[in-house]
Amino acid sequence: MLDKILQKLIRTATGRTRFIMAVTGLSVALLLILMAVQLQTNYNELLNSKSNQDSIANFLVVNKQLNDQNLGATALTESEVAELRKQPFTESVGLLSPSRFKASIQSNSEMFPFYTDIAFESVPDEFIDVTSKDWKWDEQQNMVPVIVPNMFLDFYNFQFSFSQNLPQLTQQVVKMIVFRINIYTSTGIQTFNGRVVGFSDRISSLLVPQGFMDWANRKFSGENQAKPSRVIIRTNDPGNPELVSYLRSKGLTTDADKTRFSRYRQVVDMVVSISWITGVIMLVFAMLIFTLFIQLTISSCRREIELLITLGASPGQLYKFLMRRFFPINIVIIGITLVLISILQYLLHHYLISRNIHIGKYISWQTAVAGMLLLGLIWVVNRVTIKKYISVS
Repeated sequence: MLDKILQKLIRTATGRTRFIMAVTGLSVALLLILMAVQLQTNYNELLNSKSNQDSIANFLVVNKQLNDQNLGATALTESEVAELRKQPFTESVGLLSPSRFKASIQSNSEMFPFYTDIAFESVPDEFIDVTSKDWKWDEQQNMVPVIVPNMFLDFYNFQFSFSQNLPQLTQQVVKMIVFRINIYTSTGIQTFNGRVVGFSDRISSLLVPQGFMDWANRKFSGENQAKPSRVIIRTNDPGNPELVSYLRSKGLTTDADKTRFSRYRQVVDMVVSISWITGVIMLVFAMLIFTLFIQLTISSCRREIELLITLGASPGQLYKFLMRRFFPINIVIIGITLVLISILQYLLHHYLISRNIHIGKYISWQTAVAGMLLLGLIWVVNRVTIKKYISVS
């Protein structure tokens, strides 16, 4: 009987329009803030998921910016390399060892003549994007394996071959060609055979095994461990604004194409931050509106509530009734919001997968937990508001 009387009083006091406005405002606020949580999760997955990692873009060759002040002094010191290793955006650092001897390569066949002076580099094997069983060398071996940048072969096939009336070559044909490597020493020319064992998109220089480079530098130039002028770093995010800012502050440079997304990244960071701020502000206003709605409802039937208390109704009974009246709608709102975000996430997943971009098919656990936390917050606000005004009454 008490519940029926209170239900009639509350229904009369609330007004359908005010109730709909309060529920709508809270729904929009919850949708915005939970979408911000899911957006942040998707953003982190796009940046850090292995399925979205680029085995080429995530490796950056770094060297000093050349200017009038550092001409002839562009070598990287041990302290500079050590500091680069300590940076949070750096996963690992490899030294690019340059050849310290004069060398050339030439054809062994008169049917396909070519000759050019050349310089080699070497790098630890874990930084190479070519896998070949022939990538090895020892002092008893006269054959030197070489890795060539793909851009070199493209330059030959689409520019040089036309100007010199030479045939175009595929990768398979190039790997079959054995050429001569000449190293010029004070006592004459030492000759090795060379063969291309792979093509790289990661490093734009002619690579030889680290063992051969160390041996040749020590034997032909007297230098075992010369200071490197370039290093290669592995990073999980080449567009990280901190990485770009660090390189700029230290006078270092790298491939601009791989870091050009740094500015876009800053814009996206700002958009994500704004979505968070907007969602929180909307939630605060929605909670304020809903709280005022509860207060207005209780105030509108204050005399009736006082009369019911006088007739024997306890404040505890009134509190339980009002909580049953105002709180369950919030569970419905949270549920509908999570379902809606789940549908949007599913559609976005299939849209991006067709573009080889991977995000989760379902909403993240962080979004679900955020929904439960918000529900708990709303319960606390409702409880405090109702208890306060019931006691006042």
